[in-house]
Amino acid sequence: MRQQSCLARLLASAAVTALLAIGLGGCQTTGMSDITGSLGVKANLESDPHRAVEIYGERFRANPRDPDVALKYGQALRAIGQRAQAVAVLERAAILNPGNKAVLAGWGRALADNGQSQEAFDVLSRAHTPANPDWRILSVQGTTLDKLGRHDEARRYYASALRLMPNEPSVLSNLGMSYVLTKDLAKAEEVLRRAYAGARSDSRIRQNLALVVGLQGRFDEAESIVKADLPADEAEANVAYLKQMLGRGGNARAGAGDALGPHSSRS
Repeated sequence: MRQQSCLARLLASAAVTALLAIGLGGCQTTGMSDITGSLGVKANLESDPHRAVEIYGERFRANPRDPDVALKYGQALRAIGQRAQAVAVLERAAILNPGNKAVLAGWGRALADNGQSQEAFDVLSRAHTPANPDWRILSVQGTTLDKLGRHDEARRYYASALRLMPNEPSVLSNLGMSYVLTKDLAKAEEVLRRAYAGARSDSRIRQNLALVVGLQGRFDEAESIVKADLPADEAEANVAYLKQMLGRGGNARAGAGDALGPHSSRS
């Protein structure tokens, strides 16, 4: 029973970390571009997202009908954790720009960030069509279904995304974490190794793979994955994060059985 409760806590933590980092786009996982960015709306958020909120907020208030400004403002709000406000901004933009696929995609992504999984799925379904599908949106829809507990259905969406973009690391990462959520660690590792092979520099994919390896009791191997090809300070930060996710505190070896009995990186 204790092992099961530990596993449940790890799974919940994993779902928040990987499925919401989505990458969207996969999701999981990002280092990957977020879905709005993937549709051609970019903002320099990494350097100063608070400044981006000021700039785009002022522009949005001056002209709320401009879809590009609304998307950049929503993305900036998400970057500083103002998820509910991002939803409100992009919902208004969608009302003012009916049928705009990029705005619908941004609104759906914001809803997913805000934990409104069913609403996100419904809006994202309007952001592309069967005749013109978008693999990034399909992957995000998969993550929303995973968060709703509809794992088999989620994997059909990942499969559709992979048919459009074979071996895309962000989609594979989301798929791998889907298997974590149903405790199929061997399958999760297999899929995440494919993702890692195609995106070794993506920290979320690296962390997801290391977590799954660690959850199977192979802690030395998990540490080597998160430390590979990184500067010493970054490697140590990754190891500390891994230990935290595995619930090992300062000793990743002690009580290994307690961590076993499965994070989920989508843009």
